[in-house]
Amino acid sequence: MIGLALKMLFGDTAKYLMLVAGLFFATFLIVQQASVFCGLMLWTTATLKNVAAPIFVVEERVEQVNETNPLRDTDVARIRSVSAVRWAMPLFSGIQRVRLDDGSFKTIQLVGIDAASFAGAPGRMVAGNLDDLRLPNTVVIDELATERLSSNPKDPKKKIKIGDRFEINDVEARVVGICKAMRSFTGGPYVWTTYERALQYTPPSRKMLSAVIAAPVAGMSVDDAAAQIEKVTGLRAYVNRDFGGNANDFNTSTVWWYVRNTGIPISFGTTVVIGFIVGVAIACQTFYSFVLDNLKHLGALKAMGMSNFRLSMMLICQAITVGIVGFGLGLLATAGFAKGALEHGQPPFCMPWQIPVIAFLVIQLICMLAALMGIIRLSLYEPAMVFRA
Repeated sequence: MIGLALKMLFGDTAKYLMLVAGLFFATFLIVQQASVFCGLMLWTTATLKNVAAPIFVVEERVEQVNETNPLRDTDVARIRSVSAVRWAMPLFSGIQRVRLDDGSFKTIQLVGIDAASFAGAPGRMVAGNLDDLRLPNTVVIDELATERLSSNPKDPKKKIKIGDRFEINDVEARVVGICKAMRSFTGGPYVWTTYERALQYTPPSRKMLSAVIAAPVAGMSVDDAAAQIEKVTGLRAYVNRDFGGNANDFNTSTVWWYVRNTGIPISFGTTVVIGFIVGVAIACQTFYSFVLDNLKHLGALKAMGMSNFRLSMMLICQAITVGIVGFGLGLLATAGFAKGALEHGQPPFCMPWQIPVIAFLVIQLICMLAALMGIIRLSLYEPAMVFRA
């Protein structure tokens, strides 16, 4: 039965290829767009990845890591006074302008960390020495900055390197290190310096402290420490999921803020829905046409005593086969897209295992809808019609 069903399917080459093409296109749209969306949401939490700290204490109305409502400098001492806190250090994070040698301006994500402990410093240095950050007017940049802050990004010889200088708000900054870092959602490269120097690079205001990063005492979980900080200080204490926190997760809070307050989910969701509609339209129409073309053959089998159930299983087998082939080709094309995206650094791409699994189920759902249309038509077909002139 299965062999006969596949012979009928592969025998009609034009409709078989049309079915595969429709499901391929639907798979590619669904998986590619969902993966780019996940990658974009991952970029929104880049600061949490690049500034490794178990707890981020911010102003009570802050909902996401890229939003900064400054704290008072005295809040650092208040947090340090909490018994659950092992250490607490000031953090500056904000977007600043850089003037290059050719007079052009670029934006950066400036991060200021404590000069004594280097809490929040980049974890993976590519070149240079992090200790040199204590020298006057020094910064550590990420790999993206070596291209973005160069006068000619296409010329490897013009890339920013250790010892080069640029200006942040008309104050000199000398590069003493290059590190690996995740790209920011805003698109600007990350630049680290000391907290005091970050305040010099930034236009002055009454309150300059972006956040306080902290760690729990030995033997206490980050969730319990964060809860105690909130109880004692009245500030908002978020935990970093990368350090095992679950309650009041800053990563999840940031992602949901962008989901609720931006049009990104609607934009990507519309494309995914279009992929589903295209798959349904092409697959159902083409498979129904395929059943009509083979209706006499199926009717002959029905006249010879084959039950509707077995004939239905033949159609379902054909639909599943087409779905697997179309899904496999679509996933392969998405992998090729991902390879190019990862090599060039954009667009963002992140494909957790749930995306291909859900996409496979969606494609099979499309195939079952197409098979159902064929089954309904076949069930209404009278075997005697085969013998009519």
